[in-house]
Amino acid sequence: MYKSFSMELAGRTLTVDIGRVAAQANGAAFMHYGDTVVLSTATASAKPREGIDFFPLSVEYEEKMYSVGKIPGGFNKREGKASENAILTSRVIDRPMRPLFPKDYRNDVTLNNLVMSVDPDCSPELTAMLGSAIATCISDIPFDGPCAMTQVGMIDGEFIINPTAEQKRVSDMALTVASTREKVIMIEAGANEVPEQTMIDAIFKAHEVNQEIIKFIDQIVAECGKEKHSYESCAVPEELFTAIKEIVSPEEMEEAVFTDDKQTREGNIAAITEKLEEAFAENEEWLALLGDAIYQYEKKTVRKMILKDHKRPDGRAITEIRPLAAEIDLLPRVHGSGMFTRGQTQILNACTLAPLSEAQKIDGLDVNETSKRYMHHYNFPSYSVGETKPSRGPGRREIGHGALAERALVPVLPTEEEFPYAIRTVSETMESNGSTSQASICASTLSLMAAGVPIKAPVAGISCGLVTGETDDDYIVLTDIQGLEDFFGDMDFKVGGTHKGITAIQMDIKIHGLTRPIIEEAIARTREARLHILDNVMKPVIAEPRKELSPYAPKIEQIMIDPSKIGDVVGKQGKVINKIIEETGVKIDITDDGAVNVCGTDKEMIDKAISIIRNIVTELEPGMVMNGKVVRIMNFGAFVELAPGKDGMVHISKLSDKRVGKVEDVVNIGDEVTVKVIEIDKMGRVNLSMRPADLAPKSEK
Repeated sequence: MYKSFSMELAGRTLTVDIGRVAAQANGAAFMHYGDTVVLSTATASAKPREGIDFFPLSVEYEEKMYSVGKIPGGFNKREGKASENAILTSRVIDRPMRPLFPKDYRNDVTLNNLVMSVDPDCSPELTAMLGSAIATCISDIPFDGPCAMTQVGMIDGEFIINPTAEQKRVSDMALTVASTREKVIMIEAGANEVPEQTMIDAIFKAHEVNQEIIKFIDQIVAECGKEKHSYESCAVPEELFTAIKEIVSPEEMEEAVFTDDKQTREGNIAAITEKLEEAFAENEEWLALLGDAIYQYEKKTVRKMILKDHKRPDGRAITEIRPLAAEIDLLPRVHGSGMFTRGQTQILNACTLAPLSEAQKIDGLDVNETSKRYMHHYNFPSYSVGETKPSRGPGRREIGHGALAERALVPVLPTEEEFPYAIRTVSETMESNGSTSQASICASTLSLMAAGVPIKAPVAGISCGLVTGETDDDYIVLTDIQGLEDFFGDMDFKVGGTHKGITAIQMDIKIHGLTRPIIEEAIARTREARLHILDNVMKPVIAEPRKELSPYAPKIEQIMIDPSKIGDVVGKQGKVINKIIEETGVKIDITDDGAVNVCGTDKEMIDKAISIIRNIVTELEPGMVMNGKVVRIMNFGAFVELAPGKDGMVHISKLSDKRVGKVEDVVNIGDEVTVKVIEIDKMGRVNLSMRPADLAPKSEK
């Protein structure tokens, strides 16, 4: 017999079945939210993995196409690698849960979420997040939960808890917040320039809802929870720390890490490591733990310097940003380029413009999201951190960083009607020492404006860090953290936005949550730093988008036609549109609502294609002046093609104001001519004139 638990969550019923399926997992929760069904499981290996110094947690979010009544596209007809949405969802589940496992736990743990049915109004991502927390809490895996997650939207200034698909479509905010009993542990947000105070209020509105969910999880654990199993601790022995400190004093370690140059610091630590390896050469047990011990010693030193002495490793003040620089037009042949440098973090971004037909097609579970017009891709080569390894394509981190920068910029992009282009920006990491994702936001803004994309406002990003002491009041917030402060600190709080407000947030922490004062201070600090970057670094380089596109960018003109005329433009088996493309060399995209986008590099050919299309869809009337091509010559006149399938005849007497003895004396086949519609007879035949007297405006006659 299985047990079933239910609660009302944002007007819909959340039901959790325990013991119904997947009984051999350490913990399993069969989740139902409306008609959305997700199986969440938590499993752990019996023994720790040898030779590692980290907790091996793996989070999977599996999207099954049958959940939305689809067969996967492509030849294989089965689900392949994880989609970008699946990867981002896995990261959102991983980030709040990882800090709640014991730091010295080395058993492999896998949290798997199988999406089996999707109700568009009941988020499968949220259901999986809650399912992972519940499955882990009821399992025998050591875990300092529970934790809960809530999504918040905002429509007309009102917060919406766990918005429906339609509400998400018009919402000014897409916020996800995870909490423990007392504190906020994870924040992920995209927003339409939402003011800082509004965002803070939304975060703690979600925190309130999370407390109700945690009470629900407590009820499930009380009835179904297993006793947590014991495990083999992999903590570094205190006697090893004592022995290390006798050889390398705290003052020597502090001197080693106190530099603003990453390579110098790494060289100093390498020298200390070599000294300790020689000292412990006879002790194999200690040698195996030495790397982790040095890391812990370095971490304690940095944290003590910052928290107690207010002394940062590179000598900066607590609120000081590293040296900043911005440039544009580094790459002459791309459509737009920009480079942003912050200390030893440097991003070079390239912008590419293309017809809307080049937008990314999405074959996923969200029926409302079938394509993506703006794509931001982020690359992190090994040379950017002075390492050597082959490139094997983007990993989850690269995909996550690209998505964060993309989310920050989407709110300021022009609409398709305003700017009918697909847009791709690529951030190449030239150098990395902390917060490359936020440098990507700045570099992308520069390249978009350099490319002439009419964005509504420039966007900048910055990250704050945190070091905490023994109590909630003992902490210090750091502006613009570098890599070392990220590794050894407790928080990476990234905020992107404009002068007006926030467009994206991503918060990662390594402790059991943040209090409201910490979050408020971090958001205030990021705003102060963001405005400094926008006004003093980016604006002097390029203050607004260029009015003209790059000469190497495709030119796109858009016209609207009657949707009932689309078939006339396309023609039978595409013959008409293909003829226009062949004749002009342009690319033509037509949408169901009658929007015709004509793309090419030659403005004259674009205009010609548009003229042909207009002629096709326009009903001929006497008095109209049009361009056409001579396609046939007879003794009595010339036939002119005004548009595919639309011909008219210029009688020999209408070829010129002067007497014409022979048609070929005036026109030949293939000539482009301007004609005026004189008459459409009862048989539908079109009579044209090329006489200057007929073509001249009335005022000139």
